[in-house]
Amino acid sequence: MTTQQLKELVENLRTKGVQFDDGLTEQEILQVERKFGFNFPPDLKQFLKTSLPISKDFYNWRKALTSKDEAERINSTFAWTLDGMLFDIENNDYWFEGWGQKPKSLQEQFDIARRHHQIYPTLIPIFSHRYIPSDPNAEGNPVFSVHQMDIIYYGYDLATYFANEFHFDLSDKFEPLDKPKNKIEFWTWCVENY
Repeated sequence: MTTQQLKELVENLRTKGVQFDDGLTEQEILQVERKFGFNFPPDLKQFLKTSLPISKDFYNWRKALTSKDEAERINSTFAWTLDGMLFDIENNDYWFEGWGQKPKSLQEQFDIARRHHQIYPTLIPIFSHRYIPSDPNAEGNPVFSVHQMDIIYYGYDLATYFANEFHFDLSDKFEPLDKPKNKIEFWTWCVENY
């Protein structure tokens, strides 16, 4: 994203009541990535370096570096995606065909799901239960709304996500999108097939 696009997004979000702190430093970005075991995609990294949203339902990455409570809150959102998957396996007969034949044992089903979940692109929480994938580590990843295995696109990229979530229009500085630029291993399949 360009500097102009980033400034426009922040200004639109401010008009919708989102509160911001100073953007994360490069050192803070690196500390967060080490602490939580992922890499921010470039567009989210640039956004967070421009301004850090700190309003309710956003995740305060800076605070998570020093606050055990905020770090636990963020860790619970990472666990949310796996917990939802396991819940739907147990209660809603969910099974992804790419995992092979479904075992009879619930424990074996859980073990297979856990193993695969560990290798899929990490979903990074942005706001509430909206996530952006860490991989590919490229600009333009879609933003997913995740509730168990009910997963939908909530934006075809970071900018369209913010416009959709906070109900504002993007200017002609942004490329109009009618689908995501990047397909995400497993998660795109969930949106398009489940």
